[in-house]
Amino acid sequence: MSDDGKNLSDDLDDMLDDAKDGAKRAGEKISQKASELANDAKEFAGDAKEKAAEFAEDAKEVLSDGKNVGIIAHLWWIGWIIAMIMNNGNKTEHGSFYIRQTLGLLILSLVNYLLYFISPMIGGIVGLLLFVLWIMSLIGSLSGEKKPVFLLGEQFQDWFKSL
Repeated sequence: MSDDGKNLSDDLDDMLDDAKDGAKRAGEKISQKASELANDAKEFAGDAKEKAAEFAEDAKEVLSDGKNVGIIAHLWWIGWIIAMIMNNGNKTEHGSFYIRQTLGLLILSLVNYLLYFISPMIGGIVGLLLFVLWIMSLIGSLSGEKKPVFLLGEQFQDWFKSL
C-alpha cells in the first residue's frame, strides 16, 4: 500500500475513533441528563403527593364542618340538595339542623307562591316574613349556633327528624 493510502487509512481510523469517542461522550451526557431529570421527576412526584395529601386533609376538615353544610343549605333548592349530599357522607348535628330548617322554609315558600296567586297582598306579606325568617336562619348558621326559626322551627325539627 502506498503512503498516501496508508495516511488516508490512518486518517479515517483517527476520524472514526474521534467519532466513537464523541458519540460515547454524548451518550454519557445524555445518560447523566436523563438521570438528573428522573431524580427531578421523583422529587416533583413526592411534592405533588404531599400537596395532594394536605389538600385531602383540608377538604375533609371543611366537609366535616357542619357549619358549611348549614350555610350551603340556605342557597335555595340547589344549595339544599348539595347540603344533603354533603351531609350524607358525614352527618353533623349542625348540618342536619339547618337542612331541616331550610327544608321547612322552602316548603313554606312554595305554599306562599300559591297563596300569592290567590291574594297578592297576603302573599307579599307572608313572603316578606319568610324572607326575614330565612335571613335569621342564615345568620344563625353563620354564627355556628343552632337557632330554630320563629314559630315553626321546632316543628321543622320534629317533622323532618329523619334528615
